[in-house]
Amino acid sequence: MSRRFGANAMSPRRRPEGGIKGRARVVFKRRDARPWWRILKEVLWPKGGWARAFHYVKHRLRRLPDSPHKISRGILVGVFTAFTPFYGLHFLVAAVGARLLQGNILAALLATFFGNPLTYVPIGVISLQTGHFLLGTEFDKEFDDGLLAKFVGAGQDLLHNVRAPFSGEAADWSHLSLFWDEVFFPYMVGGIIPGIVAGIICYYMCLPVITAYQKRRRGMIKKKLEELRRKAARGDQTR
Repeated sequence: MSRRFGANAMSPRRRPEGGIKGRARVVFKRRDARPWWRILKEVLWPKGGWARAFHYVKHRLRRLPDSPHKISRGILVGVFTAFTPFYGLHFLVAAVGARLLQGNILAALLATFFGNPLTYVPIGVISLQTGHFLLGTEFDKEFDDGLLAKFVGAGQDLLHNVRAPFSGEAADWSHLSLFWDEVFFPYMVGGIIPGIVAGIICYYMCLPVITAYQKRRRGMIKKKLEELRRKAARGDQTR
């Protein structure tokens, strides 16, 4: 044995810096940091398009390891959540709703993608119109050019009121109050009926599909197991 070989054999193997955590950071860290505009672009238009994203979600829903009824109840909750105005909290609302209805929570989270940049506008219009109809009110389109101005005004009031305690200025709730009365509350009330209807439709559409898929998958697994048993039996006979 040469000295060089012996030295290499006796020297401890060098570990990467940070140990396991360091290796994990290397494995899971993106090679190229995405700029903000690319992240926004992929949110509005996923890589591969919305059709591919839809098929991916559908594939994930069918392969969930749960009963078809629980998965379908989760889908119902997720679709209903898409009709609520709690943007940014849809995952939380869907998870709580699925828990209450004993549905599959992951199915509910995936089904919230029923609300996406392609459907937000029709969902918002339907919910607002239904809400104002049920409340007996009318959306004031003349106030500062309508809906967009109400969002902008509410955002400006929110920022102003956050800074008010530090700047000594008086808080202003006028635009936020108008936003609540004419947008948020009617949206919340009006989204209930179309959300329930859309959720029930998706429930009854998905239930037979998931049931048939799981039955077919169980049959394929059973068939493969039988083939393996036959091969094992033939192998024992030839010995």
